[in-house]
Amino acid sequence: MVNKNIFFVHQAQTSPHPIAIQITKAEGVYLYDESGKRYFDLISGLAVNNVGHSHPKIVEAVKNQAEKFMHVMPYGEFIQEPQIKLAEKLAHILPSTLSSSYFVNSGAEAVEGALKLAKRYTGRKKNVACNKSYHGSTHGALSVTGNDTKRKGYGDFLPNISFISFNEISDLDSIDEFTAAVIVETIQGDAGVRIPDKQYMLKLRERCTEVGALLILDEIQTGYGRTGTFFAFEQYNIVPDILCIAKAMAGGMPMGAFVSSKSMMSCLSHDPMLGHITTFGGHPVSCIAAYETIDIIQEHLPRVKEKGVLIKEMLSTHKLVKEIRQIGLMLAIDLPSQEITQQVVHKCLEKGVITFWFLSCPASFRLAPPLTITINEIKESIGVILTVFDEVTS
Repeated sequence: MVNKNIFFVHQAQTSPHPIAIQITKAEGVYLYDESGKRYFDLISGLAVNNVGHSHPKIVEAVKNQAEKFMHVMPYGEFIQEPQIKLAEKLAHILPSTLSSSYFVNSGAEAVEGALKLAKRYTGRKKNVACNKSYHGSTHGALSVTGNDTKRKGYGDFLPNISFISFNEISDLDSIDEFTAAVIVETIQGDAGVRIPDKQYMLKLRERCTEVGALLILDEIQTGYGRTGTFFAFEQYNIVPDILCIAKAMAGGMPMGAFVSSKSMMSCLSHDPMLGHITTFGGHPVSCIAAYETIDIIQEHLPRVKEKGVLIKEMLSTHKLVKEIRQIGLMLAIDLPSQEITQQVVHKCLEKGVITFWFLSCPASFRLAPPLTITINEIKESIGVILTVFDEVTS
């Protein structure tokens, strides 16, 4: 039995009140604690486990690769089969202008690489980001995060960054010929699943093209089937200049990437050489897991929209619910107050259903279950949430 005190004494904490459940096993849509209690994971480790936990194809691929070799050289020097297989597969599922992938370890690293690439390629210094956005906790990623609470206490950030309102066409005029890149979440996640109008996204793409600014789309949460298409930008008939992906990319293994054209990406390889470098990015075990993940996502993709609609329909019948924002299996459920949301999240946990709140939208809670969740599993787990709603309102 693990001494839980070590978690609090010797492991650095991210909040004063962690959930602190000791997980001993994870399989499919379920987590299990040390007592054997089963939990429905309706947040997929925050949009990571889109293919469920411990998918047998992922586990087998990881085992096989670990037996062959793991880290052998920092990224980009040796030819490693898992990397080239994954790069080729990504090129096949993405538009032709997104043909070159740079593999990193996380979403924040993907954002950092994308920002560097945009400045290096355009020779410009200015970047534009959105209010209420979230792009990660590293210094550069936080610099383009439009959330003062998350930025508080860290002093000065990167210069030459301005913020516009998400889904406001009138703000697009501030994107000009001095702008290197505009970085936007295709769907704003931490802000509470904010879904833009199609016209806005078309105008955003048009404005960037008009002034020569690069459009960076952050699909770290929305990618890999979460919204009902493999990438959310497919639903808006646009293509970014640079795409950032991570989270669900490798079936639970740490993985991220920024993707662009071969001509654009090549500027990182010279003047100076090693213009961007990572020791563990493109780790062969993560890459082979990511390679297998693509097929599993495509297998379950056709029913994602149907499953998301079922969850929305079940929850929207309750009087406690003020609004539901839903696209695919990405949902934000607005309740009357932050206090009620906290009660719901904690009561659901007690009953074996894991939900979570939004830090930037505290009166809402999120649902983002694995794409592999079955209809019966949806009905059972959402039924628990409805029971909790009844208890909170009684």
